[in-house]
This record gives sequence, C-alpha cells and structure tokens, in this order.
Amino acid sequence: MKKSLLILLALVTCGSAYAFVDGDVDGDGAVTIGDVNALYNYILDDDISALVNGDVDCDGHITSADVTYVYNILLGITASHEDVDLGLPSGTLWATTNVGAENPEDYGDYFAWGETSSKDVYKWDNYQWSNGTRFNKLIKYCNNSSYGYNGFVDGITELETEDDAATANWGSPWCMPTDEQLNELLTHCNWQWTTRNGVNGYKLTSKHNGATMFLPAAGYHFGDQLYSTGTIAYFWSRLANPTKCYQAYYLWFHSQGNKGVEYGDRDSGFSVRAVRVSQ
Repeated sequence: MKKSLLILLALVTCGSAYAFVDGDVDGDGAVTIGDVNALYNYILDDDISALVNGDVDCDGHITSADVTYVYNILLGITASHEDVDLGLPSGTLWATTNVGAENPEDYGDYFAWGETSSKDVYKWDNYQWSNGTRFNKLIKYCNNSSYGYNGFVDGITELETEDDAATANWGSPWCMPTDEQLNELLTHCNWQWTTRNGVNGYKLTSKHNGATMFLPAAGYHFGDQLYSTGTIAYFWSRLANPTKCYQAYYLWFHSQGNKGVEYGDRDSGFSVRAVRVSQ
C-alpha cells in the first residue's frame, strides 16, 4: 500500500503531466475503498522521509502538509473553499468564510496563534508553544531570550506551514495572511457595518472592482469564555510581533467603526480568514 502511495506522490508534483484523479490515492485510476486503505496505512506508518518527489501541495517543501493535502482531496475538502478577488495590488484572494465555517456569516473556529485546532480553554498554561503559565516561557517562535523558556530563542517570526491553521485545515495554497495583507483590506476596501442572515459584521467592498466580502463579528475566546460576539472580531495574521514575540499581529474591528491591525497575546482564541495569492 505504502509503495503505491509513494509512487502516486512522486508523480503528483508541480508541473507534472500526470492526470491526477481527485481521491485516487493508490494511483489505480479510480476512487475506491482501496484509496482509503492506502492513505490510512501510510499515515499510521508516520514516515515521510521517503517522499523525495512528493511536493504535492507545491509549496517547495516536503512536509506532513503534503500528506494532509492528499487526505483533504480524499475528503473533498481541498477544492471546496471559495475565494473572492477584491482587485488588491498584491493579488491576494480572500476566502469567503472563516476557517471552520460553512457560510460567510458563520463564526467558524477559534485558534490560539500557531495552533491548528480549536479548544475549550485558551490560556498560557495550555498553549502549545509555551512551557508554563506565563508569556515568558515560549518554546517556539521566539526571537528574544527574555520571553523564551530558560532563555530559548529560535528566531522564527512567521508561522511554519504545519502551524498555520488555514493550511493545516484547508491545505495549500491556503494560508493565514500577513499584516500587510490585512492592511490592504483597510486601505483598499470600504467598510459598512451590516447584518447578514441575522449576524452582525462588516461588508467590505473593493474600491477597485466592487467585489464584496463579509466578515462576521465573531468575538473572541479567552479562558473558557467567548466574548463580544455580534460586536467585535479578531483575525490572526501569520506573523509574530518582532519585538514582543509572545504577541502576534491581527486585524480587529468594532461595531462602532473602530478597526485596525495591531498585536495581542498568542494564547487568545481568534478567528482565521484564509488567503491565497492569484497566479
């Protein structure tokens, strides 16, 4: 089983002429229960070292994200997320829903920065990249020894693929935005407070092509509580604060019209709106 999957992954590379059938994991030209077995057996083995030519998601790296990408194809997830072209200078395409949501007005899931699953409680002592109950116990994404556990520093300020909630849940090329991509929304769109199917939020209208996007006021998670739904929203970027690395950049807005890109503590549970760049 594993051998056939490796052959398939070696063929499904960027620019390959191989005609890949969505969900045909074992490479037999059809989607059957054998594809489920092939993928399941491969994942259980938990060894990706042999994927020499297996850059399935075309991000330039061979990682576990390539296995996730195939798995999402099998589940019909990868191609199911719609985007909107707001005519932005960067060419960024924005997803029409939050990660974890089915509709534009749905709140979706909440994530601590650098985590890829939602949870019931958001605080430092259960944050994946902290070894303690305070912000100065970081064990990843730390460029200042004052905030690292026992002086730990790795100098990484941008989320790696496996820690990006958008990529991990939707597959490449989806990812969390940069602070620059968030700022583009503020500069190149008109913002109108409105209600969509009974849910408060902002309708963004492009100043370039008139395309629109809805951002629900999903509130935020802190501790075991969900706060300010219908009034406020926070959307993570994929970049940590370069000076206070226990924080990361986010886009926020309030029903009264206030909005901006700032930074906050990474253990908080915020929304994620994915992006990809048009080719």
